[in-house]
Amino acid sequence: MSEVVGSHDILMVTLDTLRYDVAQESAAAGRIPNLARHLPDGEWERRHAPGSFTYASHQAMFAGFLPTPTVPGPHPRLFAARFAGSESTADGTFVYDTPDLVSGLAAAGYRTVCVGGVGFFNKQAPLGSVLPGMFQESHWEPEFGVPSHTSFEAQVACAEKVVAGLPREQRLFLFVNVSALHQPNWFHLPGATRASGDTRASHAAALEYVDRHIGRLFTAAASRRRCFAVVCSDHGTAYGEDGHTGHRIGHEVVWTVPYAHFFLDEAR
Repeated sequence: MSEVVGSHDILMVTLDTLRYDVAQESAAAGRIPNLARHLPDGEWERRHAPGSFTYASHQAMFAGFLPTPTVPGPHPRLFAARFAGSESTADGTFVYDTPDLVSGLAAAGYRTVCVGGVGFFNKQAPLGSVLPGMFQESHWEPEFGVPSHTSFEAQVACAEKVVAGLPREQRLFLFVNVSALHQPNWFHLPGATRASGDTRASHAAALEYVDRHIGRLFTAAASRRRCFAVVCSDHGTAYGEDGHTGHRIGHEVVWTVPYAHFFLDEAR
């Protein structure tokens, strides 16, 4: 990453609330082809989330602590603040002298842009302003939020506009928090109703909806130069496992998340 930063644009996408098992099953069944073509051997990497809900997990990720591989470590990190004694900072790590990755990339000359999704990015109250406030530029509209049936399409359109408005020489760190997987998601499953509620199946249907449009986001992100992309979940969620529903709990389906990073080549 010490060589990537400065020469590439950087895209980070959090598929908010996406479970690892649902993501992996969807890839194996060929239901998310636009994402799967970028995954090594078509599979997600199994990792542990740094937090059990959106706010905690994103605070950690913006500090450089991306989801951790589940196999024994130590695991060198892509990004890290300069910190004496850090065992996960390696020769190739991009090390910054600011409190967080966002300001570290800004100091390296990047335009930092957030396209928010769930409530912790909606800027409608002080708490919802903390995470987007880290960025030089942030966007949120009601159409991006969890109740919207077309949230991701609206987010992608915003990202396309951001990219199109930048001078070509300006490096970009684009962050997109995808809200479509979060509850409520029942409306993404054909035949489901509000009364039937969210299910594991509607969660998978929401991922398929995201996949239908994510190619546009990837194209925009790599439209000016080669782009390094991180795509992952911030935490999972429970649909009745051991009596649990939701997240912010220490259950395996919450802590285990899908992760991938890869390069997007500039379209020519």
